Amino acid sequence: MGETNNSRWSKRKLYKKRLTIALIAVLLVFLSIISGFIVYNYNDIKYWNDLIYPGVSVESLNLSGKTKSEAKDMINKIYSEKLKDKKINISVGDKNYVLNYSSINVKFDIDGAVDSAYSYGKNSNIFKKYELLRHSKPVDYNLKFSFNEKPVKELVKQIASEVDRKPVNASMKMGPTAFNIVSEQSGAQLDQKDLQNQLLSKINYYLDSNFSEDLNVKGSLKTVSPKIKSSDLKSVDTLISTFSTNYSSSSSERANNITLATNSIDGTIVMPGKEFSFNGVVGERTAAKGYKAAPVIIGDKLESGLGGGICQVSTTLYNAVNKANLISTERVHHTMPVHYVPEGMDATVDYGNIDYKFKNNFKFPVYLQAYTSGGNIIFNIYSNSAAGK
Repeated sequence: MGETNNSRWSKRKLYKKRLTIALIAVLLVFLSIISGFIVYNYNDIKYWNDLIYPGVSVESLNLSGKTKSEAKDMINKIYSEKLKDKKINISVGDKNYVLNYSSINVKFDIDGAVDSAYSYGKNSNIFKKYELLRHSKPVDYNLKFSFNEKPVKELVKQIASEVDRKPVNASMKMGPTAFNIVSEQSGAQLDQKDLQNQLLSKINYYLDSNFSEDLNVKGSLKTVSPKIKSSDLKSVDTLISTFSTNYSSSSSERANNITLATNSIDGTIVMPGKEFSFNGVVGERTAAKGYKAAPVIIGDKLESGLGGGICQVSTTLYNAVNKANLISTERVHHTMPVHYVPEGMDATVDYGNIDYKFKNNFKFPVYLQAYTSGGNIIFNIYSNSAAGK
């Protein structure tokens, strides 16, 4: 006879009971193993709670087993020593300059780097911590830094002020029989942007890599060509216009002003297509320059003013320009007639308000010879014999 239903049910019940007991036994063994693992390794793991884990470094500096304080002291000492007396040598032309790292206030984020190194693995579970401690892998953190760029920019400007050299135009002067031409001189200008970029780039690279020897940087000088060259002036060979006015009845103050203004124009060269400005060449009439108070026409009255009398200089020049068939681009006559030229042929000037200007419409340079002699103002205008034709 087969087994009864009750018998089969009893066997299944017994089987399940035995399986449950077995599973509990396995679980207890597993828990015993885990507990044993935890108990056995707890103290070892706890030992590292306040220390940086094995294999952890900052900029390749091994910090394993160090406390936060010890790690910060190590890094601070090393980097302070590395920057000590370090500098960048700068050469520009035949001049040499030095930029010390101490002047740019370099700051390393040591706290941030050490905090990152210290935190590595600390938030992991016990098994992960065990793995990190027993089988460490290299972990390297970067040390961020900052520095003040202002001293770099200021040094570049200082260098520019010392090495920049303005070009000197060729000039000419009437000699006993011919013109004497003085050759031009090229100028130089520091490429400030390039030097500044070089310095900032070098500093960043230096601080972001292993510190080595002092760095060397070379500034670039650009050649600045003069606007007037001696070859341009060789074409000036002919007197094309002359005009004079007399001021012998003037006071000593007025005569003084006339002489100063006339002399300041003598030797001026106006290149083709360029514009001459009386106020631009003569400049402001001040006591520091030697100008004195003398009668000037203001409206319909004669009043005393600093630089009085120089309108006779601008008028004499205007008439010489007019005779040379050059183009006057700005000219204002007095509100009252003047005695030294026919009515309507004068040119008044007032610095900052009224100017006299003319343009060189020739294909050749124009040379202005201006001088006073025997109570006369004389303007001679020279250019090429083909000028105006």
